[in-house]
Amino acid sequence: MIITISRGSFSGGTVLAECVAEQLGYRLVSREILAAAAARYGVTEEKLAQALERAPGLWERLGRDRQLYVVYIQAALCEFLQEDNVVYHGHAGHLLLRGITHVLRVRLIAPMDYRIGAAMASLRCGREEAEAHVRRVDEERARWTRFLYDIDWNSPLLYDLVINLEGMSVETACGVVRATASQPEFQPTVASRKALRDLTLACRVRAALARNEATARLEVEVAADDGVVTLQGNLRDEEQATTVQTIVGQVSGVAAVRPDRLGRWRFQP
Repeated sequence: MIITISRGSFSGGTVLAECVAEQLGYRLVSREILAAAAARYGVTEEKLAQALERAPGLWERLGRDRQLYVVYIQAALCEFLQEDNVVYHGHAGHLLLRGITHVLRVRLIAPMDYRIGAAMASLRCGREEAEAHVRRVDEERARWTRFLYDIDWNSPLLYDLVINLEGMSVETACGVVRATASQPEFQPTVASRKALRDLTLACRVRAALARNEATARLEVEVAADDGVVTLQGNLRDEEQATTVQTIVGQVSGVAAVRPDRLGRWRFQP
């Protein structure tokens, strides 16, 4: 199975992830995703990290580079997760893997004083500066989630398990996560494994379209079902449709490419 741990800055998420991974014998994954995406798609790790961690400014909203970078990260993450037993504690794992039932989505929260103290120790700064840093990162992540998904980052509905460290040690929290992870509803099934394979293929296709200059700015929805890729969106003409089909057909794992469910391409001059 897969466990994602989401947290605010200096909330103890890294320590919890390390504890869970060690006790379960799972692979621990975080920044490796950025390195893999950077190597595969030719974008610096710094730009990818900014795409995940910083809310877009006014001018960025007019372009799509940030969304493209997130596509690259999602594709790399899905590739990592083809094997079971992974704890991912990078940003937005619970959002990038929506629809996969063998993902246990954990949210870790902690009192502001706890977080400020941890920030002071890590950043070697005063209380005022530490508090400003924590609040700024929280706001950045909230704005990022609203921008890309139009949802509230703090909503408990995004998670299967919310843990508060106010009256609980990290060790106890680790035990809670392990106990929850052992429950039947979070175990992989034939259907959930297929859903992950389909999501992975759809992400590969999105990344291929995003990476190609001729199709990087197209608004095309992608769905995959056992190697059959269905595309839906407004294209300029038959030539552009042919270009899209050619790019998608070259993606590893694609067995067939289809237009929308009505069996046609939609063109918009």
